[in-house]
Amino acid sequence: MPSRSGGLSAPGRILLISCYELGRPPLGIAGPAAQLARHGFRPALLDLSQCALDQEAVRAAGLIGISVPMHTALVLGVEAARHIRALNPAAHLCFFGSYAALNRAHLAAHVADTVLGPEPAAALLRLAQRLDGAATDLAPPPDRDAGAAHGLARPQFAAPRREGLPELSRYAKLAVGGEERLSGTVEATRGCKYLCRHCPLPPVYDGRFFAVPQEIVLEDVAALVAAGAAHISFADADFLNGPTHALRVARALHRHHPGLTFDFTTRIAHLIAHRALLPELAACGALFVVSAAESLNDEVLLALDKGHRAADVPRALDLTREVGLTLRPTFVPFTPWETLESYLALLDFVQREDLLRQVDAVQLTIRLLVPPGSALLGTPAFEPVRGELHAETFTWDWRHADPRMDALQQELTRLVAAAAESGEAGEATFLRIREAAHAAAGRVAPPLELPLADAALAPPRMTEVWFC
Repeated sequence: MPSRSGGLSAPGRILLISCYELGRPPLGIAGPAAQLARHGFRPALLDLSQCALDQEAVRAAGLIGISVPMHTALVLGVEAARHIRALNPAAHLCFFGSYAALNRAHLAAHVADTVLGPEPAAALLRLAQRLDGAATDLAPPPDRDAGAAHGLARPQFAAPRREGLPELSRYAKLAVGGEERLSGTVEATRGCKYLCRHCPLPPVYDGRFFAVPQEIVLEDVAALVAAGAAHISFADADFLNGPTHALRVARALHRHHPGLTFDFTTRIAHLIAHRALLPELAACGALFVVSAAESLNDEVLLALDKGHRAADVPRALDLTREVGLTLRPTFVPFTPWETLESYLALLDFVQREDLLRQVDAVQLTIRLLVPPGSALLGTPAFEPVRGELHAETFTWDWRHADPRMDALQQELTRLVAAAAESGEAGEATFLRIREAAHAAAGRVAPPLELPLADAALAPPRMTEVWFC
């Protein structure tokens, strides 16, 4: 398609903005950028996690898309949108991603001209063509794409286009063996086939997932390796949703790039059900696996419909250790169903299983986030504690029956933030969390000495602390 002066196909007339993707190079805009480029558009890319809002780029754009795949990104994106409106009120402002779909009504009423879902590439292309006057035969672009829960269309995959994004050195790195290595991020699948009630994906994917063709994954990996990546993070919600596909991708990755390492995310139940795959995944270069354990309280796990029980978590730990994989479990320890006793038991488990270097301190402070459209809404477990919807912060309020739990969560959040700011060692932070939790229960924490660990012997991890 030829470029027309002033049209959206001119360089920079479409601006795609990422706000936050866990410190990783943003896939949320790199994928749509590839589809737009295939049809003659030349979008500019901007990552607000790495640089300030580019006022010149905003003023030059006629269509501005803001990617919000998670809650933190949405909060930052709405703030950015207010500045964008002031700088360029004539631009068409579009939000897309999972959290855009969940908060469609609020965004459409207050900040966005168009709201798309988690697979926006096709609808964003139609919107660009319509605004550019290049597709008068197309139906008017809807105010939603196929990212609404039902009728989700199969994506048209293309290798992400990262032209214009910062270098990999600006993003989260792999920390292993006392050194840091450049890391890239790819996806082997999109969506998820499970319906965990607290997850933002079920309301928008409705239990569906899509396998990214292996050749596209390999093309993307090759580009990242050429840019200096020595490690790959698979950003899939669950890498083992399609276990055969995952194993084929891992084998191909190792065949084409024998020295490349990788990490992936999967559920505790998958680590157990597909334990026969773990040795080969490790042999293909897998260093660690992230898994949402969430809690060691079976009442919590049942309320969240996590698909595993508390006893499965140590079993998964044993299975990964047997093959040389590091398991990095994540938690949501502050929910309406957790108790002070079960929280103290979680701390004992982390210490007893020698997980202090595998569980970031922030994981011991996370409070259940309930966005609009959450599958928790209307359930017998959540309804008794549900409060008001705070549309401006994109969450439903809830209060614990035991006020000590809410007070402890707030105290620990402040404690961990201060510790991160000061650079305090994780072992020291854990001891202070433990003391505060025992104090909340009216007890004195039993003495515990934790020797500071040698960084060279620390389990592999990414340098960005995990947030949502």
